[in-house]
Amino acid sequence: EQTGGTRGLFAGGYAPGGSPSKVDIIDYVNIDSTGNAVDFGNLNSTGYTTNGCSSRTRGVVGGAHPVTGAIQYFTISSTGNAIAFGNLSQARYYLGGLSDQTRGLFGGGTTNPAGTIYDIIDYITIASTGDAIDFGNLTTGRSRPGALSSPTRGIWAGGQTPSISDIIDFITISTLGNAADFGNLSSTIVGTGGLGNSIRGLIGGGGSPSNITRIDYVTISTLGDAVDFGDLTVARNNTGATSSPTRGVWGGGYAPGFKDEIDYVQLMTTGNAVDFGNLTEARDGLAGISNGHGGLG
Repeated sequence: EQTGGTRGLFAGGYAPGGSPSKVDIIDYVNIDSTGNAVDFGNLNSTGYTTNGCSSRTRGVVGGAHPVTGAIQYFTISSTGNAIAFGNLSQARYYLGGLSDQTRGLFGGGTTNPAGTIYDIIDYITIASTGDAIDFGNLTTGRSRPGALSSPTRGIWAGGQTPSISDIIDFITISTLGNAADFGNLSSTIVGTGGLGNSIRGLIGGGGSPSNITRIDYVTISTLGDAVDFGDLTVARNNTGATSSPTRGVWGGGYAPGFKDEIDYVQLMTTGNAVDFGNLTEARDGLAGISNGHGGLG
């Protein structure tokens, strides 16, 4: 209400350019409207398979490939380049980020697709700067999970263990401790995009192992298995996912071929996604961030 709508950002990624290259692009959209993304600024380093979290004022991106533990931040309501924040406890990528208004959490990840897969959960205080601190552990180590939150709970769904998983884990954001079992997705999935509002979490797209359009949903305050919501407009994995209290938005991905499509759904209904617009550059492995996601109430 104060800004004229919820702002969604898509940061970093892997883009075609002769041979594919990591990019430092940050795009933004007004989630409550439709249209093409607009340039916001740049990350302070190029980053592929980054993941993000945010408060109402600050967006934070952590981890990337080439393998780094760097965390960087920017002010969502303005435009401009990202600034150094600190470092993760373990340099890694393919992790899942989520948050409430105060804390940002980064769970899972890997240092190499054929290497170590981590069950680490790190946390930061979004309003400060500094290195991430140990929060606990996922129920099993995995990379490329979807992540989402309400103001009280954080959820990681799917991923690679190294087998493709249908696991859904949850934690209470304000405490410390290990994740517990929430339920299961409708099928095994990796490289999915998680988003939601304070009530409902959606997990869309990914590889199973082939690319899919399916969107699952859960009620965050309960436990149980995910239920079918609908489908994205294009089958793809490694999308960026972000949301307002009413809309869920997925941008980019790989299908094969790098995608610039942005889709959206109405969170409290069910049904198929609708075209929103396009990114400034087609890419996958990008972080989705907003100042109105489910963890902010």
